[in-house]
Amino acid sequence: MSSSGKRPAGDHTKNGPPAKKGHWSMGLLDAMKDPQLQVHKDDKVVIIKDKYPKAEFHYLVLPKQNIPRLKALKPEHMDLLKHMHKVGDKIIKEAMEADSKSDVKYRLGYHAVPSMSHLHLHAISQDFNSPSLKTKKHWNSFTSDYFVDSEDVMKQLEEHGKVDTSDRKPDELLKLPLRCHVCKISLANIPKLKAHILTHLKSR
Repeated sequence: MSSSGKRPAGDHTKNGPPAKKGHWSMGLLDAMKDPQLQVHKDDKVVIIKDKYPKAEFHYLVLPKQNIPRLKALKPEHMDLLKHMHKVGDKIIKEAMEADSKSDVKYRLGYHAVPSMSHLHLHAISQDFNSPSLKTKKHWNSFTSDYFVDSEDVMKQLEEHGKVDTSDRKPDELLKLPLRCHVCKISLANIPKLKAHILTHLKSR
């Protein structure tokens, strides 16, 4: 959810201990409380608009329960994950239908190694038409295997009792060449990629 592809120096949310209160990566906890960002809340979750959306429709589904990351998930969290998926799917589908964009595909999933602390499910349309999408890391984090489908996370938790994404080699995925997610053509840089994506949107 950071507006840039870089993490501030001293970030330890990836491999080290959980971030301390007040650390930049803890911003989701504050965002959950912002009524201007909230689009849904119930007894289990809060759904907010991503402050730096990477597509026209980009929501974050956050559990009220304190779960820092995918690795912290346990079998008893399965019902919560199913609920997160269900309400996330409902919110983005309704928003896209209301804007006459129901023909655009969308996905629900998690980043293999999120930059922000506190578990969050992305519900994001596949147009990727947003000024906040600026870097290769932004692009690859949503269009490569770095983005783990919600259903795959639930399946792994059900079958193995835990979620481990290390076998995806997430650091390498973020460095992949820029490729269109629709036709797989390679592009030299982000401006050319975004201009190319618009041709797909206009051809719908």
